[in-house]
Amino acid sequence: MPRLIAAIVRHGQYRQLPDTPSAHQPFPLVAEGEQQARQAAAQVLAQLHELQLELHPQVDSSQLLRAWQTAQLMIEQLQEQFAQPPQLQGYDALAERGVGSAANLSIAQIEAIVREDPRYPDLPPDWKSNSRFRLPLQGAESLLEAGERVAAHLRAQMAELAGNTAIDTLKLFVGHGAAFRHAAYHLGVLEFEQIARLSMYHAQPVLLEYRADGPWRHVGGDWKVRPQHSEYTD
Repeated sequence: MPRLIAAIVRHGQYRQLPDTPSAHQPFPLVAEGEQQARQAAAQVLAQLHELQLELHPQVDSSQLLRAWQTAQLMIEQLQEQFAQPPQLQGYDALAERGVGSAANLSIAQIEAIVREDPRYPDLPPDWKSNSRFRLPLQGAESLLEAGERVAAHLRAQMAELAGNTAIDTLKLFVGHGAAFRHAAYHLGVLEFEQIARLSMYHAQPVLLEYRADGPWRHVGGDWKVRPQHSEYTD
């Protein structure tokens, strides 16, 4: 079987509402985020040459604008590396963890809504970063559930690629940091305890090698080590 690598890329920096834990915000990249996306393409180019890989023409992206823009900018920079005309395909499955009916409300608003609802106890202090916790609101999911969704997409796409190519290949996936980290746990790349200790740099590819019969392997790119006792919502 050829060597198949999934390059997972967290979107660049974007215009973000303050104190708002929903990652389903519809805002675009800021100028720094656009530059980060271009730099990500340069990193991918170096990784293609180092590992002697062909770049797959389909690039998978979250449907959220910041991820789509990151992917589009990377494609523009890597245009000459595609053996066929590239195609950017958006997928709901690559979105970040959803908070359901609390989408794009502030932390204070969400906590007040749950506190005022007689059906639910108050939220735990770590509700935003607890991997197993799901808000008791319609449509919400836990970080682990979001990671499982992303992992299922990665598995399916790379398994399909394995059945259709005999060439060592890298395929780009552009999405969101927390969902990718939890996906890496489901794929056997990270231990559960590592999820909270690590983050992802904006628009810096992490390379995961597809394994059909066992855990995937981290083969390139750096995870970001999170400061001790910090809380994540990405």
